[in-house]
Amino acid sequence: MNRRIARTAERATGALEKLVPAIVRRLIRHEIRALHSLWLWVLRRRHQIPEGALAFPYTGPQTAMMYGMLFVSVIETIALALVIPWPVVHRILLVIDVYGVVLILALHAACVVRPHVVGPDGSLRIRYGVLFDLRVPAATIATARVDRRYPDGRLVRVSADGVLDLSVGSQTTVTVELTEPVAFVRPLGARGSARTLRFHVDDPREAVAALTRVRTTPPPVPGSAA
Repeated sequence: MNRRIARTAERATGALEKLVPAIVRRLIRHEIRALHSLWLWVLRRRHQIPEGALAFPYTGPQTAMMYGMLFVSVIETIALALVIPWPVVHRILLVIDVYGVVLILALHAACVVRPHVVGPDGSLRIRYGVLFDLRVPAATIATARVDRRYPDGRLVRVSADGVLDLSVGSQTTVTVELTEPVAFVRPLGARGSARTLRFHVDDPREAVAALTRVRTTPPPVPGSAA
């Protein structure tokens, strides 16, 4: 019986993958993870911050814009409720508008509960909500410095010479040079690699200090006094 259920589930999954394009499936996963992040935000929890790691927020430049979009969406929902006279159409649009408001809040919440992380071993994890997640091993980090730049409006941009810009509010504040390229996945699933990472941190000096401190602090000598 269990084998039949497993086979049925596999067939259903295969059929779904054939019917629904990969990009659509990825967007659906993004929305589900964003809604889960909203729940974490309500509970005041953060996503995958290991013990001993340091978390660095990056939402500063976009907070006002996100709440502005949220306010406009709420006003639009109220206005449509007053203008549209047809009950069925009103209900349909109300559901769509309310879901849009919740999704905007969820996308922002995802950025809040998923900050950048500097691990206790000197590794780096840079994220943007549920849309981007890149882990960088400590051994591949050569240098880190405060470096404010203003790339174009795209979230992820990669130049021909292997420079990745992950901007928030059209700005980056930290540049990390690597000893070798690292692979990453774009929000819609395309893959790439980069040897230089530029990303935004609300407190770039503290983030650079944390990366530098971990890499330059010598390991404790066995048998030495604490």
